[in-house]
Amino acid sequence: MYKSLFDHIQKFVPLEPSDINILESCLELSKIKRKDHVLQEGQVCNTMYFIVKGCMRQYIINSKGTEQTLQFGIENWWITDYLSFLNHIPSHFYIQAVENTEVIAIDKPLMDSILVQIPALEKYFKIVAQKAFGAAQMRIKFLFTMSAEERYHHFNNLNPNFTQRVPQYMLASYLDFSAEFMSKIRAGKV
Repeated sequence: MYKSLFDHIQKFVPLEPSDINILESCLELSKIKRKDHVLQEGQVCNTMYFIVKGCMRQYIINSKGTEQTLQFGIENWWITDYLSFLNHIPSHFYIQAVENTEVIAIDKPLMDSILVQIPALEKYFKIVAQKAFGAAQMRIKFLFTMSAEERYHHFNNLNPNFTQRVPQYMLASYLDFSAEFMSKIRAGKV
């Protein structure tokens, strides 16, 4: 049931059978329906989600009332509001299932306990956080240095299957342009 998570962890750190037993006792597998939210702005985020199957996104609603996608999460990726999770403060974000999604959820009190009991997981989550931070840095670089058309083609070349999985308006907001502009790019009119 939790094989994908254990496999992911063991790509980065070894786990003893006793570690797996402890971890397994703290995990919860959940199914989230497409368009359902696991977090809304103003709520405190008490859970980290490992995506087993499906796709989720983190977004804000800007001052114009438009959704702006900040992050997507797909299989073998973690998604949460790290600041809210770590500091127990209200979130500035929404987290929503883009597709019917299966996640392994870990609540904060259990996470804190697991990290004490299984020190190797500290290293694992450090690596996960560094990879997420690096991805965010690269996204910011692309937003500042590439034209909208270049961002689309770069993203599509890196993730050709992914661009078919998400609604056009979500992908456009992630790449920081309008859905109408996305249609023109796809049609080759730009």
